[in-house]
Amino acid sequence: MTIPVEGRVTKRRPGSAKGGLAVADSRPVFRNGRVHGLRCTVCRNPSAQRDLPWCPLCRGRLRADSFSPSGSMWASTRVDIPVGVRKPPFALGYIDLDDGPRVLAHLVVPESVPIDTRVTVTGVEHGDLVAQVLS
Repeated sequence: MTIPVEGRVTKRRPGSAKGGLAVADSRPVFRNGRVHGLRCTVCRNPSAQRDLPWCPLCRGRLRADSFSPSGSMWASTRVDIPVGVRKPPFALGYIDLDDGPRVLAHLVVPESVPIDTRVTVTGVEHGDLVAQVLS
């Protein structure tokens, strides 16, 4: 299904701000120094998403959980084009949290970071997680 948006056709739903259906926000929540999400009560699979109806691995029930902000870099990249409010250069990285899921975060340094580098989530900027390299 395609939706006309401001003179162009897109497959994205416009969201309630544009008069459409509400669009789920899958970005993790960072509060009180912890990343909040869900964990399966059956297989213990962690997830940083907020609105899952059941576990994506075993379809078990989910309960709220919080995770340590520290982890290891799984992959990262430098972005050299403007995206939304972000001006280049900036960097993104996937972080495997020590006791939780893999999350996407904007890096404080505008360069990619080697795999397995220790990082920590430090806050939220424009609704996205922000992380910095641990010394």
